[in-house]
Amino acid sequence: MRRRLVPAALLLPLALLLTACGGNSAAGTSTDVDGQGSLTLNVGDQKGGSEAILRAAGELKNLDYKIKWSTFTSGPPLLEAVNAKAVDIGGVGNTPPVFAAGAGSKITAVAAFKGTSKGDAILVPSDSTLTAPEQLKGKSIAVAQGSSANYQLVASLKAAGLGLSDVDVKYLQPADALAAFTAGKVDAWAVWDPYTSQVLLSKKGRVLTTGDGITNGLTFQVAAPSALKDKKKAAAIKDYLERLRRATSWVYEHQEEWAKVWAKDTGLPYEVALASVKRTNATRISVAVDKPLIASEQEIADTFTGLKLIPSNVDFGDFVDPRFNGNLPPSTTRARASVGS
Repeated sequence: MRRRLVPAALLLPLALLLTACGGNSAAGTSTDVDGQGSLTLNVGDQKGGSEAILRAAGELKNLDYKIKWSTFTSGPPLLEAVNAKAVDIGGVGNTPPVFAAGAGSKITAVAAFKGTSKGDAILVPSDSTLTAPEQLKGKSIAVAQGSSANYQLVASLKAAGLGLSDVDVKYLQPADALAAFTAGKVDAWAVWDPYTSQVLLSKKGRVLTTGDGITNGLTFQVAAPSALKDKKKAAAIKDYLERLRRATSWVYEHQEEWAKVWAKDTGLPYEVALASVKRTNATRISVAVDKPLIASEQEIADTFTGLKLIPSNVDFGDFVDPRFNGNLPPSTTRARASVGS
């Protein structure tokens, strides 16, 4: 029996998961506290994110410091909390740090994870006559402004010899974009997993092109400079990152188990969660915060500066700290291959 699309209203809480990067959603503070000891590490998270992965992988045991979790619905407000020193560290996608840097926020990227970008897609309705990105000229495309999908759209159009001025961009958050897409009010939708998996499994749409080979597939852990200057908190951050890296590897070895946890935590149908895990989540590996990574993020920053979505030039190298790299592979390392979809 074919599962239908989750109504737009039900998808709203899922609007900006880990690979997502846009929106102006507010934060909600979780009551979850793990560990023990006199030191508390304030960690910003997104639904179905770091806390869920760490808990599922058994990496929240034997903590000699406390973790107080704060849940955010998107990257931008999480980074606002980092800037305000309300959060010591938190996870976001590849675009919020660029916009935060452009706003002069006090943030520092301290860890990175790289996955495939096959879940970042430009979707078209199943009955669309479009078969190639070059055919998007003059067409309407829904996308969340300032999101990772926004950059993927720009990069995909550029690869096809087009620019944003060649298409009719409709800046819509995912729930509204989903409604417009399924109602045939837009010709295409630039979005990320799990929305990509949701649309494909519902047979309501198909992939026109993906960000694979076009976008960097990075997600980040971003810390407050003040926390990094505190020796005890810096030590806790080091331990936290090591646990998160082990948990990320655990996902690859336990894809079905993680999909069940993720589905329960976010309200996603299990089939959608599993497809997204195989296409996107399980492909992530821990990589170093290095010069190629800085250059890749700099390209994103320069792109949005050129589009006047970021008001001033950004030197992304000023917003990273490689002290926690250890023996991690370079950021140019290929992500794990997707396991079907």
